[in-house]
Amino acid sequence: MNKRNTRTLLPLAALAVAGLSGAASAAAPTDALTRNTCSACHGVDNKIVGPAFADVARKYAGQADAKDALKARIKAGGSGAWGPVPMPPQPNISDADLELIVDWLVGGAKP
Repeated sequence: MNKRNTRTLLPLAALAVAGLSGAASAAAPTDALTRNTCSACHGVDNKIVGPAFADVARKYAGQADAKDALKARIKAGGSGAWGPVPMPPQPNISDADLELIVDWLVGGAKP
């Protein structure tokens, strides 16, 4: 490969990697959802015990305080917002997992 091709391909490779990392962050944070047992009660598109993640995303869509409200709800748990079944508090969820899950929810909770 000559220098001209290298100068052209390196920026393109960097753009491709940046594009892939952006796409990955938009996908469901499956590991975090499983690690924190969120998937035991919530499906992406279907209600299990609690509401579907997609329904949560729709409920909070466009709300300026959505991230803070979701973080507080996840950490503290609660009941009444989706019916009588309480969501247990999740005080041990890591800040990194919480941020990842909440970003995904406010981003539309797409699989």
